[in-house]
Amino acid sequence: MGNVIPDIPSLYPAIAEWLCGGMLVFLLGIRIKKINFAIVSILYLVALASFMVITTTITLWLWIPCMIVSFVTMTGFIIYSSKTSFFDGVYYAIIAFSVAECVASLEWQIVNLLYKDTDNMPIHIEVLILVLVYGLAICGIFFLVKSKMPSGKRLQIEPKDSLVALFIGVIIFAFSNLGFLLADPPFSGQYYREIATTRTLVDIAGVAILYAHLVSCRDNMVYRELDAVQNTLQNQYKQYEQSRESIDLINMKYHDLKHQISMLRKLDDREQRDAFLDRMEVEIKSYELQNKTGNIVLDTLLTSKSLYCNNQGITMTVVADGKLLNFMDAMDICGIFGNALDNAIESAIKVEEKEKRLIHLTVSKVKSFIMIRIRNYYEGGVDYYEGDLVTTKKDKRFHGYGIKSIKHTAKRYDGVVSINTENNWFELKIIIPYNE
Repeated sequence: MGNVIPDIPSLYPAIAEWLCGGMLVFLLGIRIKKINFAIVSILYLVALASFMVITTTITLWLWIPCMIVSFVTMTGFIIYSSKTSFFDGVYYAIIAFSVAECVASLEWQIVNLLYKDTDNMPIHIEVLILVLVYGLAICGIFFLVKSKMPSGKRLQIEPKDSLVALFIGVIIFAFSNLGFLLADPPFSGQYYREIATTRTLVDIAGVAILYAHLVSCRDNMVYRELDAVQNTLQNQYKQYEQSRESIDLINMKYHDLKHQISMLRKLDDREQRDAFLDRMEVEIKSYELQNKTGNIVLDTLLTSKSLYCNNQGITMTVVADGKLLNFMDAMDICGIFGNALDNAIESAIKVEEKEKRLIHLTVSKVKSFIMIRIRNYYEGGVDYYEGDLVTTKKDKRFHGYGIKSIKHTAKRYDGVVSINTENNWFELKIIIPYNE
């Protein structure tokens, strides 16, 4: 019976699934406290190993539902423990489960190549092979997947992507294990040794296919983000163009009214008329909220935002040397300040007390760098994920690109962006090397 390979010990697949699940949690970032993660991990391993041992003697057709239970358990472990969304968690669980199947099959294949009689194999040799194969295989997969994961570690997987990955995983699992389920299947060999070899090769090919799909999803996410960032920049520039036209009309009306007031004052003076004219002049000055920073693009943008803030009961103070930005492209100035001020205004509007609706903007030179600071008072919590601000809008797939757009633009000028929150003050700081 040299052609017969004994079944994989039940504990081996349990260890493989536990390690692969933990690997994905570390890749995605641990969401819960480390002590809680350690407890959950130990409980997960004990429960999984016990389940595998208890179901060792079940019939082959009951084995499939048991494997489904194992997959669902791994999925729950990953989603509960890691910083991931539901669909991303399901997607990564499919990869982890497939890798675990592949590693367990590969390790047992190597054991049987080295030892024909596994029952008499020394325990220390068995443990050594297990540690080496599991360690090398899982570490290799860890660094391979890590190199292709997005910087924020969120793939923004859609349901269809999870379904595609699930379909691939089911096909891999089916072809890998058909030889053990059917007496005379078309895709298995006559002997168990051939079946086991086929299973290992199919598992390796399946992991390669899932890896290719992961790379494809990552590339699609990057393309979507670039499109969204570019659209954000275009929208801010369009707002700037519209604001410039509106402000030009306001300036014309403003100068006309100033001349009209001057003519009225030359007529017969009356106290009531003077009072009316004084009030009229004050109201007109509200349209003279133009900021003379020395950069026409920044002036136009700030004037537009100042007018909007004035209507919303928001006090915006500006101390900016716009001449420092003259080397920057107009669209980039719109992208940075437009997005930053839009976020600040959106946050300030939510503050109930109008006296606390405050926004401060400064642009100054510090040594050989330009420092841009936008601060606003806010109420409520602020969520971060991997250093990025998490949008508060319900549909997170199509929002939250304001900060990403700012970072993208600053990076083009070798700049850096930092976010800080303290005592209900949100501060966005952008530092860019000064280019004279």
